[in-house]
Amino acid sequence: MTPELGDGTRVVHAVSGEPGEPFGAQPVFASAYHLGGQDYYGRASNPTWRALETALGSLEGGECVVFPSGMAAVSTLLRTVLSTGDTLVVPSDGYFLTRKFVSEMDVNVVEVPTAGPYPSFEGVRLVLLETPSNPGLDVCDIAALADRAHAAGALLAVDNTTATPLGQRPLELGADVVVASDTKAVAGHSDVLFGHVTLANAELAARIRDARTLNGAIPGPFETWLALRGLGTLDLRLARQAENAAAIHALLKGRVANLRWPGASDDPAFLVAAQQMRRFNGVLTFELESVEAVNRFLERSKLVSAATSFGGLHSTADRRAQFGDPVPEGLVRFSAGCEDTRDLVADVSHALGLD
Repeated sequence: MTPELGDGTRVVHAVSGEPGEPFGAQPVFASAYHLGGQDYYGRASNPTWRALETALGSLEGGECVVFPSGMAAVSTLLRTVLSTGDTLVVPSDGYFLTRKFVSEMDVNVVEVPTAGPYPSFEGVRLVLLETPSNPGLDVCDIAALADRAHAAGALLAVDNTTATPLGQRPLELGADVVVASDTKAVAGHSDVLFGHVTLANAELAARIRDARTLNGAIPGPFETWLALRGLGTLDLRLARQAENAAAIHALLKGRVANLRWPGASDDPAFLVAAQQMRRFNGVLTFELESVEAVNRFLERSKLVSAATSFGGLHSTADRRAQFGDPVPEGLVRFSAGCEDTRDLVADVSHALGLD
């Protein structure tokens, strides 16, 4: 039996070229094509899209459809799957804009904390999970909830943004759909907005692709190429980010409130996370005593920037309450970047007055 290729090999060779061709797909900017081939109009298809869709689909085990942002991906999924009066289960502690979007749909919305307990799924059309959740980093059992959803006749989708395609494979755990913002770790360089949906069912994938064509939520070919280029180093970046997150967690343990990182053996989410996640990443959260304390930390730090995204090369800190998350004012979502671990630990220690 041939062993499964490692993560680094898989992302580097997710898009391979033939002799005489470039390494990896290049951006194709055409809006119109000579008829008779696979492509005919730029809103319906693009060779660069297909290259990235093939790469992400191979990593996640399904059929991928790319979008110009994570919100374009999740909103297209919701509008395609749900009809007036349907019931939708969403995480009460997940990405706040998803909750805002569904609050304006003509559907019944049931909000449930990621860690549960979960109600009956009878009469539910779609269960949307986010695990680890953003920003709280709670985790739920995807396989168990997929079994419950399917027994009740519901679809189950997982927002896999925080985990990434290398960190977690929801389709293999029984999910019907994966949705993600590739603006974060997949593209990884803080220079592009992007998203995707990957589906286990080809018919539903075709409906999502048709919806993309109809509503015009299409990514630019250059942005697609940037995400594809970033994907090739995802394994390397995740390794350093996880190493840095582990070191920051060790530094902060017992010194700040509500420290969370699912990769820590003493984290409340660790047992479930370790069961279903293949590897951990660089996102952790903790709470300082006030807005002023967060501001002092950022002012004193030389390496950590205030920013409202995560998964990039640079370490960043985001006080999530300022953007509408129902969390304490001093809660910080910390995204460990790719700096040298020693330098980052020393900087954070000094910025928090721990040295």
